[in-house]
Amino acid sequence: MKTDANVVHLNKATAEQSPTSPVGRLPVALIQVRDKAAQQLKQNLQSLFDNADDTLFEMADRATSNTEQNAFFEAMRDLRLKRKNIERGFLQKVFESFANLNQYEIGKPQPALDAVSFDSLSLVQNDELEETVALDAMVAKVMSRDAVALGHLTTRLNAVISKKLDDKSNPLGPTLLSEYFLDACSSLGVEIKVKLIILKLFEKYVLGSCDMLYAEANQVLVSAGVLPELKSAPPRRQQRPAASTYAQSSGEEGIPLLEGADQGVQEVFGALQDLLSQVRGTAMPRRAQTADAMPITSNDLMRLLSHMQQRAPTQVNVEDFDLRDQLERLLERASAKSGKARVVGEVDEDVINLVSMLFEFILDDRTLPDSLKALIGRLQIPMLKVAVLDKTFFSRGSHPARRLLNEIASAALGWVDQDDTQRDSLYQKIEQVVQRLLNDFVDDPAIFSELLAEFMAFTGDERRRSELLEQRTRDAEEGSAKAELARRQVEHALNERLLGKTLPEVVVRLLQEAWSKVLMLTCLKHGVESDEWQAALQTMDDLVWSVAPHEDPEARLRLLELVPGLLKALREGMASAAFDPFSTSEFFSQLEVLHVQAFQRFKRAAPDAETAVAEDAAHTEQSEAGVELPLLELPAAEEVEDAPAMIEVVEEIILLAPGQTRPQEPDVVLPDDDEALLQVDSLRVGSWVEIQEDEEHKLRCKLAAIIKPTGKYVFVNRTGMKVLEKTRNALAVEFRRNAVRLLDDALLFDRALESVIGNLRKLKNA
Repeated sequence: MKTDANVVHLNKATAEQSPTSPVGRLPVALIQVRDKAAQQLKQNLQSLFDNADDTLFEMADRATSNTEQNAFFEAMRDLRLKRKNIERGFLQKVFESFANLNQYEIGKPQPALDAVSFDSLSLVQNDELEETVALDAMVAKVMSRDAVALGHLTTRLNAVISKKLDDKSNPLGPTLLSEYFLDACSSLGVEIKVKLIILKLFEKYVLGSCDMLYAEANQVLVSAGVLPELKSAPPRRQQRPAASTYAQSSGEEGIPLLEGADQGVQEVFGALQDLLSQVRGTAMPRRAQTADAMPITSNDLMRLLSHMQQRAPTQVNVEDFDLRDQLERLLERASAKSGKARVVGEVDEDVINLVSMLFEFILDDRTLPDSLKALIGRLQIPMLKVAVLDKTFFSRGSHPARRLLNEIASAALGWVDQDDTQRDSLYQKIEQVVQRLLNDFVDDPAIFSELLAEFMAFTGDERRRSELLEQRTRDAEEGSAKAELARRQVEHALNERLLGKTLPEVVVRLLQEAWSKVLMLTCLKHGVESDEWQAALQTMDDLVWSVAPHEDPEARLRLLELVPGLLKALREGMASAAFDPFSTSEFFSQLEVLHVQAFQRFKRAAPDAETAVAEDAAHTEQSEAGVELPLLELPAAEEVEDAPAMIEVVEEIILLAPGQTRPQEPDVVLPDDDEALLQVDSLRVGSWVEIQEDEEHKLRCKLAAIIKPTGKYVFVNRTGMKVLEKTRNALAVEFRRNAVRLLDDALLFDRALESVIGNLRKLKNA
């Protein structure tokens, strides 16, 4: 054996392990591109891991709880242990993608769709959604910066390979590189917050160098004579902040401030100012100002706002409280005292107008309960002060003050005005947050981060409790649905065999009252495809046959053979279903009479020796089976002269669960394309609705589950307790009479800002 037999190059190993390796080798130019790219990517990954420790340690140092701190330390340890595997897995994927470039694609069979899985699908989980959003943002950033260079690289690769690529399928494109890294990190047992930080580091140290990666790859191909006429701009090398430099006021600890963020903030606020300037004096009245009026500084404005904050009314109504009017009156008094006319500066006035319009939307929003609007309305002055201090309030969704407002609104979504405000913990918590801001917030926005963390910890505990109860509700409903399905199967089996037939009353009662329970238990435990289910059906068929009149001479022999095993199966089945022993004994006594009469009819018709032999054989069989069969010792004819009570089954058998009433037909039957039914079908699990129960009471509830087999829509309140159950048709009827209103669960501040911008544009074009 050669001494180098254990040395295997990565590219060779990849080619050998690939299931499609028997293809043409890559051109030399592509091998050079691959190797150079792999070298650079490896160096960038090493930089990522070298800086990950510092980043996670800094995050642990900033943690607000021991649990959070331990999570970061555990992530550091996990990352150190799995660093080599992640690097190896990532580069392996890159090599494999290059190895597959010279293959013709063979149509792959599409995976079969599992109908059952579709029923159990729910909305994408929040963690997966955050991960997807982060990946999309990373890819979009590279594409906006390096799209031309990547496009030239894709074009050159297409010129030398057999399989056609686009930018998404380019092995060095940001889409596949991000997927490879995420796949390589799949073994990391970290929570989403840590994963997003690692992805951010990947964006910075790996995707941030894509311009150099594409420049070098293009240059290798140009040197090989591949489309030299394509001219790419030289890579831009920008100064990046140090690895441990993070935005202190970002509101997202540990997430680096994006390059150009300040410029983006100015652009957003500038666009809002531009809209305001175009409607000022027309749709929006301009404040009357004297020629010598002097604008007050932002610091003076903050002092005035603090004065108003301390005297803010406990109840806020849009019609009664106008922040702009209140501030103007304060300025008039200040001007009268000083003898100099003072006004708010234009920039600050724009901020005041924007915040006022935002709160006009918020206090008019039908999604918020009225009693909580009064509380949230008291936040208008603190939010205005934040906006004066920090214009990112309008542009940054992660701003702590903005997030606090959104979190309060989200938590209040399921709150109803009938709730006891004195006892309700959510109302008290919101009131506590509002009061704390009014009392303590002067000019340090850090209080918003503190209150946000406290409020999210509170709502997190509430959410976990409600989710646990909600899951129990879903489990119970799914269990009920399974029982309902089993009940329908049993009803079908009974009606198929009994409907339209005339049978002894005792047999009909035995099957409906007793054997139906055996069938239910068998269906739930084993299913309708099982041997046990078929055996239970066969027992029912045998019983019905055994009490029916027969003229065929062979039937008497079959009956003799059948009865011992039939009675044994009936007794064992009813015992397994824990059926009442006294009722069981009564049923068997009446069955005995029926079978005795059947044997007497046979004996009168043909009293021969063959019958006696068969009786002896049957007696032996039933003795061995342990079944008491006194019916084989036939009594005198006069002892069984009474004919059994017969009954014709003319109505479908409907089995009812304990406490269940016979279902009623819906009053209104709607066509499949009815608009109300389409509204019902558009509901998703997690949707909040408000239902007008009567003139005074409204019920706010969340759709917790759609039970497909039974067509039930199950709703819970904000604590996770079931409060309503409707069928699809019944819910559509509620929609038709406008008794159901879908609550908008989008972020409150974002909806308000979108509304303000939309209104300003309408005013501009009016």
